Amino acid sequence: MKTSILFSYRLIFSLFAAYFLGCGGEGEEVGMESAEDLDSESKGIIGVSVLTMGNPFFSVIANTITSEAASHGYEVIVVDGDRDVQKQANQIDDFITKGVSAIILNPCDRISIGAAVKKANEAGVPVFTCDLKCVAEGAEVVSHVGSDNLQGGKLAGEAMIEALDGMGGKVLVVHFPQANSCQLRVEGFKEVIQIHNQRNETEKIVVVAELDGGGVRDEGYKVTEDTMQAHPDLAGIFAINDPSALGARAALEKAGKQNQVKIVAFDGQPEGKQAIKEGKIFADPVQFPDQIGKKTVELIISYFNGKEVPSEVLIPTALYTQADGLKDPELK
Repeated sequence: MKTSILFSYRLIFSLFAAYFLGCGGEGEEVGMESAEDLDSESKGIIGVSVLTMGNPFFSVIANTITSEAASHGYEVIVVDGDRDVQKQANQIDDFITKGVSAIILNPCDRISIGAAVKKANEAGVPVFTCDLKCVAEGAEVVSHVGSDNLQGGKLAGEAMIEALDGMGGKVLVVHFPQANSCQLRVEGFKEVIQIHNQRNETEKIVVVAELDGGGVRDEGYKVTEDTMQAHPDLAGIFAINDPSALGARAALEKAGKQNQVKIVAFDGQPEGKQAIKEGKIFADPVQFPDQIGKKTVELIISYFNGKEVPSEVLIPTALYTQADGLKDPELK
């Protein structure tokens, strides 16, 4: 009798549980899934707009931000600004509409993006920049993380002097003036060249052109080709990143002047390092995009936790030469 009553109680309890859990016989599993869902619930969303996903450097930054933010419980939306400031401004508007917790930018234009940043400011969404800086008046950026581009530009200048064996010559600068980081690279480069020229009256290095190569291979090719027509005795090229340097190298090879003109680039992407190992590029001040992405997320989390964060964090570059390439285990 007692056994029968106990069985009845158990049956009623099972039916009761099945009714409220929505699926008989799987109540315990559903309960576990619900707990996991609560544990994995996102703390918020971080919107990231990069200059271009066509450049591996920015892909590394985006991937690092995504993984680091996930470790702190935040989702990340990554979009491609495609070097179009209006497109990036629309992306910022979309982030605001989605109610993101923070925005990270590689500004497509250091000044023109200011109006969109101000909209985020008015909406109370904190904005952080990395690698590329926003310098628009009145646009508030909580913190910027990037390479020490001025220091890297100076390393590039020293490398160019070495590449030309102290003999001087005409040099092309393949620029991307819309980016504040590139402005600093060229500033540092020219500062070192100017000091060299002051000490070497007869072996001066003369910058004959500063042309916008867009930071991409095709445009780096074109501006190099154009410059060689105007200056067939060109001796050196300083390119503000690896893609434009590789485009410049292709133009030199087509003209048969790859041995005449020395290239110094900037970045240290795998393809750029491979070109350095093979002697196609003389040297690169290398950046560390993974460190940039990680530090940016660290600052955001500190900011969310109410801590004061520095307005700028600069990560030093390091010169990468053929000697480094020859012993680099990651290269072919």
